[in-house]
Amino acid sequence: MEQPVHYEIFIIGGGVNGCGLARDASGRGFKVGLAEMDDLASGTSSASTKLIHGGLRYLEQYAFRLVREALMEREVIWRIAPHLVQPLKFLLPYHKGLRPAWMLRIGLFLYDHIGGRKELPKTKVINFREQYGTPLKSTYKKGFEYSDARVDDARLVVANARAALQLGADIFVRTKVTDIRADGKVWRITLEEQRTGNTRTVSASYIANMTGPWINHILHDALAFKGHPPVRLVKGSHIVVPKLYDHDRAYIFQNRDGRIIFAIPYQQDFTLLGTTDQDYKGDPAAVHISEEETRYICGAASEYFVCKITPEMVVWSYSGVRPLYDDGASKAQEATRDYVLKEMGDATTPPMLNAYGGKITTYRKLSEDAMGFIEKRLGARKPAWTGTVALPGGDFPHNDLDGLIEAIKTKLPNLDSRTHRRLALAYGAETFTIFDQGKKPLGKNFGHGLYEIEVNWLIDEEWAENANDILWRRSKLGLYFTEDEKAVLDEFVGSRMAEK
Repeated sequence: MEQPVHYEIFIIGGGVNGCGLARDASGRGFKVGLAEMDDLASGTSSASTKLIHGGLRYLEQYAFRLVREALMEREVIWRIAPHLVQPLKFLLPYHKGLRPAWMLRIGLFLYDHIGGRKELPKTKVINFREQYGTPLKSTYKKGFEYSDARVDDARLVVANARAALQLGADIFVRTKVTDIRADGKVWRITLEEQRTGNTRTVSASYIANMTGPWINHILHDALAFKGHPPVRLVKGSHIVVPKLYDHDRAYIFQNRDGRIIFAIPYQQDFTLLGTTDQDYKGDPAAVHISEEETRYICGAASEYFVCKITPEMVVWSYSGVRPLYDDGASKAQEATRDYVLKEMGDATTPPMLNAYGGKITTYRKLSEDAMGFIEKRLGARKPAWTGTVALPGGDFPHNDLDGLIEAIKTKLPNLDSRTHRRLALAYGAETFTIFDQGKKPLGKNFGHGLYEIEVNWLIDEEWAENANDILWRRSKLGLYFTEDEKAVLDEFVGSRMAEK
């Protein structure tokens, strides 16, 4: 009887934490496998606010270590993924009757200084009427401008998965873990391919449960664990509306309920608004925005903008479930965003690491901390390394995105300028590989700058299997595609998948 493939580390979950750990562990010389039951980044990791940030509001909760760690990661991730992460300035209007100006000043002073900021500009006081036109109501005259960064969250996940694959990891997408059993000091793991229904068994010395809001499903359904993991599911929803203003800054708005929302320039023609915080009890796969949440976001933004934002303006919305560590906080917005790692197993049973909470900004640090647990069990090999090595496509000067865009224009003169920019932000320097330095024919034009040559890359190199994978996670071209255009793309992708 053929022995199952053995992995030193088997990771369950293809979100940012799972793929980040796969990259880290593979680069240290461990044999790694990863299974994701759906598409990469199909859960929480593609439903974020698309920011790499410290979390200014967490200072009010005295979460100084979390904020400091996240702030230190901003420039690290910018340097290793300059195509996926770009600096972004935020405008914080002073709202009379809410947090006093002195409190905002102190908070922003701490934000500037506790995280080792090197290149991002520091906070300054601004006059809205003089500097940024009049998108805001006239009652908001003064405020502050500070720095954070934006990120293409789903593409960050794919980049980490591709890096892990290049380092020798096996990445099983649309493959569900249906059973986990201890067999002496190793795990026996049953995998089921979602497309074919075929099953296989692998073994592992160590399991890392990085499934986010599905953590209970793995522990209860696959492992038959009887305990109650300390996870608190909190839903966050966002809406996208046509562009509300012309400048390139984002806004952070205080609400009367103590929460904040962001307004962020998005995909050139839109504004992203969110998020909400609500406890969630249902199936994470069935999460969706409610009418109440849409009205809440519209109302909170309309408090500030001259333009009244209504539900009818929404062109797209999305929701995700955050798997927060249950620290007993009374309100969803007060539950800790810090990650917590808990190891199961003793001297007679194989170990499993469960990850609770966390935010996309600290995914790389979470991976390093997870490796600390793993190396105590399996032994250390190579030192931490992920903070200095570029992710695929990120091997160009981190502060010269414009130079990369110009180089892409030179190699691909037949594409429009919007597509040049989109390609640079999605693939970075790998754009030249995808298009073979402009030597290969583009193939079928699916519309809006998407050609057959790029679609084939996404299928062959990035695990895309349908139009939604391409239009909503590998890109955001779903904001532009009509239903007819999407159907043509889906048919093409389906025919390619049938050949596999």
